Amino acid sequence: MTESDFAAITLTITLATTVTVLLMLGGTPLALWLGRSRSRWAGVVNALVTLPLVLPPTVIGFYLLIAMGPDGPIGRITSWMGLTTLAFSFPGLVMASLIYSLPFVVQPISNAIASVGDRPVEVSATLGAGPVDRFFTDIMPLAWRGFLTAAVLGFAHTVGEFGIVLMIGGNIPGETQVISVLIFEHVEALDYASAHILSGLMIVFSLIVLIPLYWRANPGRLLP
Repeated sequence: MTESDFAAITLTITLATTVTVLLMLGGTPLALWLGRSRSRWAGVVNALVTLPLVLPPTVIGFYLLIAMGPDGPIGRITSWMGLTTLAFSFPGLVMASLIYSLPFVVQPISNAIASVGDRPVEVSATLGAGPVDRFFTDIMPLAWRGFLTAAVLGFAHTVGEFGIVLMIGGNIPGETQVISVLIFEHVEALDYASAHILSGLMIVFSLIVLIPLYWRANPGRLLP
């Protein structure tokens, strides 16, 4: 493995960690509202959250690239703040990954919160517990599997992103070149040995992440 390979691995881990932390912090309130709301708007919001699952990454990447450009709304805001454009930069990768990985974090948490039901929360409310207390003492302990699944899927999905990362970040070594893009570069250069190594690492990483997750959720189903 070369220095560029290690740089891509480090950048990928940094990106996935940053995106996962931000999504867990920002996505939890949204998931809490979706899991407990009876508003007719909840369906519309849920559809918007789920949109990245059905849209091709190139579509999302294209419109984000337009928005981050000098004439786009995000580009004008960054220019007004005296900042450089977000396109082809690490912050731009973070923003794109936040949008693309959003459903993988929000949906597991929302479903877990919905499965808790109203009864535990209502009992705590009658005892004088506030919203924050009810969340940490009732919802979190009962829905912890959803939070764990969300964190793992958000991290793993960010690691495996390709299309949207390539469109927003390009392929700048040390700045926007992640593992998936580097594998593509190795294949284009007919360097199959390097592509094999990185692809094998991705497969091993995926199994290391997913097997404990599903074993934790269903220990009796995974092993005889």
